[in-house]
Amino acid sequence: MDFYGFYTGKVFDAYRYLGAHLEAEGVTFRTFAPGASRIALIGEFTGWQEWEMHKTYDGNFWECYARDAKPGMMYKYRIYKHDNSCVDHCDPYGFGMELRPNSASYIRDLSAYAFNDSKWMQKRSDCKDKPLNIYEIHFGSFRKPSDKPDDWYTYTEMADILIPYLKENGYNYLEIMPLSEHPCDESWGYQNTGFFSPTSRYGTAAELMEFIDRCHQNDIGIIMDFVPVHFAVDGYGLANYDGTSLYEYPHQDVGVSEWGSCNFMHSRGEVRSFLQSAANYWLTEYHVDGIRMDAISRIIYWQGDPARGVNNTAVDFIREMNRGLKAMHPTAMLSAEDSTSYPGVTRPVNEGGLGFDYKWDMGWMNDTLDYFRTAPEYRSRDYHKLTFSMMYYYNDAFLLPLSHDEVVHGKATIMQKMNGEYEEKFPQARAFYMYMYAHPGKKLNFMGNELGQLREWDEKREQDWDILKYPIHDAFHHFMQDLSEIYLTHPALSQNDYANEGFSWVDCHQEERCIYAFERKAGKERILAVFNFSDKVQEDYKLQLTDADKLTLLLASDMEKYAGTKKYKTLTLPSENGTVSLDLEPYSAVYYKIN
Repeated sequence: MDFYGFYTGKVFDAYRYLGAHLEAEGVTFRTFAPGASRIALIGEFTGWQEWEMHKTYDGNFWECYARDAKPGMMYKYRIYKHDNSCVDHCDPYGFGMELRPNSASYIRDLSAYAFNDSKWMQKRSDCKDKPLNIYEIHFGSFRKPSDKPDDWYTYTEMADILIPYLKENGYNYLEIMPLSEHPCDESWGYQNTGFFSPTSRYGTAAELMEFIDRCHQNDIGIIMDFVPVHFAVDGYGLANYDGTSLYEYPHQDVGVSEWGSCNFMHSRGEVRSFLQSAANYWLTEYHVDGIRMDAISRIIYWQGDPARGVNNTAVDFIREMNRGLKAMHPTAMLSAEDSTSYPGVTRPVNEGGLGFDYKWDMGWMNDTLDYFRTAPEYRSRDYHKLTFSMMYYYNDAFLLPLSHDEVVHGKATIMQKMNGEYEEKFPQARAFYMYMYAHPGKKLNFMGNELGQLREWDEKREQDWDILKYPIHDAFHHFMQDLSEIYLTHPALSQNDYANEGFSWVDCHQEERCIYAFERKAGKERILAVFNFSDKVQEDYKLQLTDADKLTLLLASDMEKYAGTKKYKTLTLPSENGTVSLDLEPYSAVYYKIN
């Protein structure tokens, strides 16, 4: 390892040196703990008795060789402070960990699984000019073998369950909430103890590799959630690792996050090298296709508060990490969860930006959901909540998220957010999703949304699959499948997401009628999207189009097969002198191909 690079925050492969590494015979263990007075290795191969570790290099690294250690065996580091007290820690660079409440690390052989996804890896891209339809899941609550909270399907079993579902429903990427080891189920993986350890809730490192490999062989990409801001406070983890604040801030005012976890001190080179190496580890060793980075606003601003100012050292860290990751993995996607207006989040680093490929459009999400919560009689007042997104859209490369955060903690599900009583919610949700899929920007939908789920997400329970026995939910599910298929197969809806020529308003001044119309374009394909978000029939609505001879129906939200009320007797509508007259049902949306 480049030790100078490690100390200055330039290293992306520290995991190849630190941690537990197989030799011809036995295993070499190394850890970085400059503040420790002594360290002992304990494990199954020592009978859990202490074996002394020895200082190496400059005295800040510790090492021990164990001839009898083998893959699958457990171990810990017993770290002594200068007052002779000690704490048993898991390995910060360990490749596997026990399930909570236990805390030992596992020796893993990362070469035990051979990938067969070369075809996928050669053709993958960042999808800027392609459809990107992401299905976000919490791995342990998509489906469950039983109703027990801690009963989960394995990585291998989930491949059999999940891959056919993704293909049937038109999702070409899977985003998984953090799989790095975490002690608290309720943290959903966002408070880690094992940044290099796939959670043992679902199996081993090799089984996760197999899961990703099988997804790739079915043309499904994998995005992993990554948490570069904070970590769990558990005493066996990173907190106070060597008796000092090695990874975290020493001061409570900036050292503790709003979630009660420890904030990483990004000004330290060792911390930068740790996090960069963890991100690179998932991309390299597991063939992950993208990383979604959590809570980037807490990196940009001190404690995420713009009033406290920009955290320049943390911003520099994220910029240089993204630069390095893109240099090594140019076709991988880097996404930022960021609700701030900080400029240049998706601008390349060499142009002064942060170097992300995508930024979650939290403004679009909040404005749109607020609009649909509002009673229809007030939507004229809020009309331009749905036009505002295009005022700033080209400032960054945006992704439109309907994530787990929008369906928990009393927020209600997406379907529940629609205004009105039970049956009124479904036509609005269908029109809402057609608006989302026609709007520029890549798409992300959390599991259960496609069912019209009416119960907030709970990590202890699987999705409410039984609601599909009700015709209105089943129809909604089929609508979502058809909408995804339209999105995947029509380039106009994705190819020019970030080019001005890809979008144009046809009509955005029907405030009283709550009608919107815009056009999406790519090459010779033109798609007209028209929306009536009022609760009234809008008769004889006239649209002026240029260079159009006819409109061919692609999809309508109010068709009978989706539990709508309208019958479409023909597939085309004539256009005379560029003027089209439409009758729009309440809460409806329609896509036409312009010929």
